[in-house]
Amino acid sequence: MKNIYLIYFLVAVLSACSSKETNSVSLRGEIKGLGTDTLYIYGTDKLYNRTDTLIVKDDKFSAILSTDTLVSTRLQFSNGTEYPLYLDKGDKIQVKGSASDLTSLEITGNTPNEEFTAFQKSLKGLGKPSDKVLEEKAEAFISSHHSSLVSIYLLDKYFVQKPQPDFILIKSLTDRMTGELKDRPYVDELLDRIQEEEKVSIGKTAPYFHLPNAKGKNISRSDFKDKYLLVHFWASWDQPSRENNTGLRQIYKKEQKSKDFALLGISLDIDKDAWKEAIKEDTLSWEQVCNFSGWETGAVKQFAIQALPANILLSPSGKIEGKNLSKEDIEKKIKEIGQKEKK
Repeated sequence: MKNIYLIYFLVAVLSACSSKETNSVSLRGEIKGLGTDTLYIYGTDKLYNRTDTLIVKDDKFSAILSTDTLVSTRLQFSNGTEYPLYLDKGDKIQVKGSASDLTSLEITGNTPNEEFTAFQKSLKGLGKPSDKVLEEKAEAFISSHHSSLVSIYLLDKYFVQKPQPDFILIKSLTDRMTGELKDRPYVDELLDRIQEEEKVSIGKTAPYFHLPNAKGKNISRSDFKDKYLLVHFWASWDQPSRENNTGLRQIYKKEQKSKDFALLGISLDIDKDAWKEAIKEDTLSWEQVCNFSGWETGAVKQFAIQALPANILLSPSGKIEGKNLSKEDIEKKIKEIGQKEKK
């Protein structure tokens, strides 16, 4: 009898060890009001380089997923909402929530999911917090969770994805992270990006570049001697760029005869006909250049352009005066330039 109990004991121990060593993670969820739907899980840190599908029926879903390490993923709903989800081998993840509020789920099963759930709950009591308050909350979390994957998510959401990221602050926040987080692909690439951004930060001398216009003539900074130059990065295939062209067209209409200010468009197009057609449709009368290399265009890399549309304001001496200025900021700067030149 004792031998039988011993066998049962050994089987139980071996099963427990096997469970911990398995490369699978159990995921179960119930989101009330979701009904029948299809959800997707995709990786965000290159350690989970695939997309998995979750079939929802009667508000519930379940799946066994494979992973051999702790990974950062996103749970994507059919309406486009995305939610961070952290998976590790042996985990039993539970997701609860309501379809009426997909931005605030309760996820348990491992530390990072529970940390993010707690962070989201802490925001609930703030009503409608300002961006500044949200950034302060995110910074406080990052400062006290040096090795949490949630810190990477909050860093990206509240600091990196801003129209004009403060890379000095971002560098300070990454400095507070452990080496384990810094070795993550996202942070590693972010630190490389910060180095490139520092080379073209405000006050630095702009890198030299030259690109061909529609007639094949190479255009460079020296073609706008003694003028403030707004270098505008755009593409015919990028809708926000096309919308942004409207504001620039209004500015150019007022300033096209200015002796102190000029505009230069650098396109990331790869189709020459599409580029020319967009110039015609948007009535872009100022100088336009393109070498049809897309994101591989030298000037794009030199100025560390990460998203479109983007702009860089250069002084007559070639110093960087501003980056990613709004239409109002550009008009204000032009007014300042005019007042400066009158003195």
